[in-house]
Amino acid sequence: MNTEIDNMTMEETLTAIRILIQKNKPAYVVTPNVDHIVQLERDDELCKAYQDADLILTDGKPLLWIAKWYGTPIKEKISGSDLFPLLCKMAAEKGYTMFFLGAAEGVAARAAENLQKRYPGLEIVGTYSPPYGFEKDENEMLEIKKMIRAAKPHMLIVGLGCPKQELFIYHNRKELNVPISLGLGASFDFEAGNLKRAPLWMSSHGLEWLFRIIQDPKRMAKRYLIDDLAIVRLAFKYRKLAGKI
Repeated sequence: MNTEIDNMTMEETLTAIRILIQKNKPAYVVTPNVDHIVQLERDDELCKAYQDADLILTDGKPLLWIAKWYGTPIKEKISGSDLFPLLCKMAAEKGYTMFFLGAAEGVAARAAENLQKRYPGLEIVGTYSPPYGFEKDENEMLEIKKMIRAAKPHMLIVGLGCPKQELFIYHNRKELNVPISLGLGASFDFEAGNLKRAPLWMSSHGLEWLFRIIQDPKRMAKRYLIDDLAIVRLAFKYRKLAGKI
């Protein structure tokens, strides 16, 4: 559609991230879902962030269905909330350090505590939940960057929602100099216990969006039931451009 993807399994993804960490140069990962594809259609800055990403992983069953309809099947859904705990497990085993940035006050710290109990040896060298509008506050941005640079993590996990998390990483990755940064949305809320993951049967059938609406209708209903319906038009648009209609 309007982005390329790295067609990988979860195991291949973890291997690729490990290689990027070993290279020790600032790299980052994005995980497009339906909402991201819709936003990419109208957000040039987000497009630039995607074009520079080192890994682009497909998050969402609907995108797998569209890819199959195009005749270019994707191996596996790599959702950020599935990838996150596996990264923590790998970090504990390999001695990689992590920094968590995002979510509401105290959420990242609670997620860190829960994950450290689950994965003995996991070293989380910092957590911070920035105030609303922090990206427009020069002093706040300076403090955040100072905090991350001082911590020197191998992995920076950013949970600010799209496009804020992707743009934060894109604009600051060289200055932060973290080997791998990932924008993983609501993953901190899931690991902190603030939000429940959809049951496996709903996730397997592409119904995570319905579960999210049920949990938070005020915030999620418009996104899923109005904004993201544009994916249908875009699916036909790009299939036609590819000469398959």
